[in-house]
Order: sequence, then C-alpha cells, then structure tokens
Amino acid sequence: MTSPLPFFSELTDPRVDRTKAHMLGDILFIAIASVICGAESWNDMENFGKAKEGWLRTFLRLPEGIPSHDTFNRVFSALNPEELESSFLSWTRSVAELTDNEVVSIDGKSMRGTREHGSKSIVHMVSAWASANHIVLGQLKVDEKSNEITAIPKLLDLLVVKGCIVTIDAMGCQKDIVSAIVEKEANYLIAVKGNQGSLQEQVKDSFRFLPAVSVSEDTDCGHGRVETRRCSVISDLSLIEHREEWKNLSSLIKIETERYDKCRQATLKETRLYISSLEADADLINRSVRSHWGVENSLHWVLDVAFNEDHSRKRAGNAAQNFSLINRIALNLLKNEKSAKVGVRGKRLKAGWDNDYLLKILTD
Repeated sequence: MTSPLPFFSELTDPRVDRTKAHMLGDILFIAIASVICGAESWNDMENFGKAKEGWLRTFLRLPEGIPSHDTFNRVFSALNPEELESSFLSWTRSVAELTDNEVVSIDGKSMRGTREHGSKSIVHMVSAWASANHIVLGQLKVDEKSNEITAIPKLLDLLVVKGCIVTIDAMGCQKDIVSAIVEKEANYLIAVKGNQGSLQEQVKDSFRFLPAVSVSEDTDCGHGRVETRRCSVISDLSLIEHREEWKNLSSLIKIETERYDKCRQATLKETRLYISSLEADADLINRSVRSHWGVENSLHWVLDVAFNEDHSRKRAGNAAQNFSLINRIALNLLKNEKSAKVGVRGKRLKAGWDNDYLLKILTD
C-alpha cells in the first residue's frame, strides 16, 4: 500500500509562525507511527517519540526534538478536519482498486467517550468500508443537530463508487440517498424497516402474494454456531406504491436466517427485508448482504477493541474527529500489510518492537 504521508504535505498549518517549533510533517509522521504501534493518547505519542527518537532522527528533521503531548493536542485540535479528510480521500483513491460489484458498506459509529458531562452531544462518524480491499474509503462527521440521513449523501459525493454495490442499513432507506447512489453510477442494497411509511408492509405483502424469481441458500459453521441464510428475490414491483420515486428500483429481497447455537442449545430465527437496484440474482445479493457486516466486524469492532476508540475522551476543538481519522489511516495500513500472518493486535505489537517492520508498514 502506498504511504499516505505525501498526500498530507499540502495541509494548512493552523499555527502562527512564532509557535512553529516543530514541523507539521514530523508531527503527523510521529502521530501515525505511534498509533500503528498502539498509541491512544497525546501522552502516548510523546512517549513513543522519545523512545524512538534516535530512529526517528534518521529520516525526520526534529529541529526542536520530540513534540510534547500538549503540542500534539493543540495541533490536532486546530487542524482543519475537512482538509485532513480530503487528503485521506486522495490517498484511498490512489490505493483502492474497486471492482464491479464490490460491496461498499456505509454505516455510522458513535464515539461514546466524547460525550461531555451533562451534555447530550457526542461525536458521530459515518464511514464507507470497501469489503474486498479491507480499507476505509472515507469518513464524515455527522453535524450535531443532524443525523446520518444528511451525512450519507455528502459522503457519497466525495467517493468514487462506480460499478460498486453500496449497502446501508435501514437509516439510509431514503429516496434522496437512493438517487445519490444512482447518480454515482453504483447499485444500492438497502435494508427496509418501519421508517418509510408503508414500504415495509408492501415488501412483506409482495412476498406473501408474488413468486420469488431467484432463491439462494448457504450454510456456515464456526464458533459453536451453524447459520443458514436463505435469500429470496422478487422482481415484480406491482405492490410497491410510488415505486418510480425509488430511482432504478429493480428487486425486493427477503433474507431468512436460522442460527443454531450449540452452547445455548437454542435456534434463533430472523427475517430481514431489502430493496435494491440490482437485478434478481439471489447468489450475488446474498453475498452482498453478508459482506455488509464487514463494516461492523472488520471496522467498528476493531476500532473499539484493538484501538479502544469508544473510550477516547478527546473533546477539544477538532481533536476527536482528527484522531479518529488517524486511527483509520493506521487500520488501513495494518489491514493491508500482508507479510505478517497475525491479526491487527499482533501487527501493532510487532511494529512497536521492530523498527524495520514499522517502516515497512509506513512506506511500502
């Protein structure tokens, strides 16, 4: 994976000249490198820099030594998050080779530690995850007085998803979002619940009274569970009112899941409904629905467990938003380093111990 560092070279330094004791590029490099190695705070970044100062001086200038934790805090609180995210997008576009029918999952995540005492406000980020590439393509902060419905079209506007299948949970079941996906020359596969008037009941009625034209079933075993998923697809939209308002709507989908848990000796059943611009190909749709959960399992879960993001209490200025982006840069680099056959946690430990491996992650 191409190093992200050159893509951040044009960032506007928010500091006044008299306070620029440390170079912005050095600060960014140490920040990204330290997070790869497990840093979760500004103090961690300073301690990492001091521990690795001799190594860092082989390729960084460090005119005033290692920046203090206060310097890291001030810089990342003041950096323009839109500029930082624009640079991030430029990098991901250069490394992500998206193919036709690749699933791009869009989902939101709250950073619970950013809630201040007595306040309801909390930083909420919406991310786009490429399932096959295992990288975050982009992210956008949800405005405090808004929600994901308004943030998703803005994020889509920044992405290049031509030929991909964009999957979103029921929050994204909105006509404007569907239109935005179609305008990007992509297909959509969106969950349906009760937030769109009678649409959910109309999809249910379609499966009661109309025949499925394509059916697919698969079974997975693992972790003490056996799960069977049956995907049924209907292309007859005659029972969907105002269907022309859902741009390029082509199919209705029902996913029936039966999961047997050996430990609990219990069987759980679930039915989920979807609308899509895809033609009636149950095999493709079944795989795509399953791929959507990669944004939860491979992104959000890893950020919470491996990066401890939910416990981050950074609140000053743009600190929470910008630190979350550094986490995603580190995750992209770690996920796509293939020489070490270990998980993200193992790679972070190895990077902290082995300078050559850390440099390989950062520069290959």
